[in-house]
Amino acid sequence: MTDDNGTRSDAGIGGSAGGRDGGGGGNGKDSGTNPPPTQPPPPTGSDATSICVDKINAYRATLGLPPYARWSDKEVCASGQAKSDSETSKPHGAFGKCSEWAQNECPGWPGPAEKMIPGCLEMMWGEGPGGGHYDNMSSKKYTKVACGFYTMPNGKVWAVQDFQ
Repeated sequence: MTDDNGTRSDAGIGGSAGGRDGGGGGNGKDSGTNPPPTQPPPPTGSDATSICVDKINAYRATLGLPPYARWSDKEVCASGQAKSDSETSKPHGAFGKCSEWAQNECPGWPGPAEKMIPGCLEMMWGEGPGGGHYDNMSSKKYTKVACGFYTMPNGKVWAVQDFQ
């Protein structure tokens, strides 16, 4: 990925964060100056997709940011990206296929999906400002998020979060 200055950078936890228009570029312009909190309130939904959206929005709330809308129209597409990336073992290999502007990914985490997604999102948030994943989750440029999941035959889960 590249940042606003055209510099290539990669963020490490859970795979690199992908982005366009400066999102996920690690420049920290949208993230404020507060350190990341240790734990947001628990999510309200019980399925993996609800947990994913609720957890991201709980983190955003700690910074006084509005919640992302659940981008349900692209959830099937995001799950297809997760499946494609699991088959190639390449995080962000299908980036851009769902009209997203930025993407975070949790590659090959132990499942099930509803159990692994909180830990992956916590690690991404823990990167703090300048970490591409955190920047995508805390951005003011995006208004919605689609979470997609694919469980491999061995039980490992690939999870994609697409932002627009």
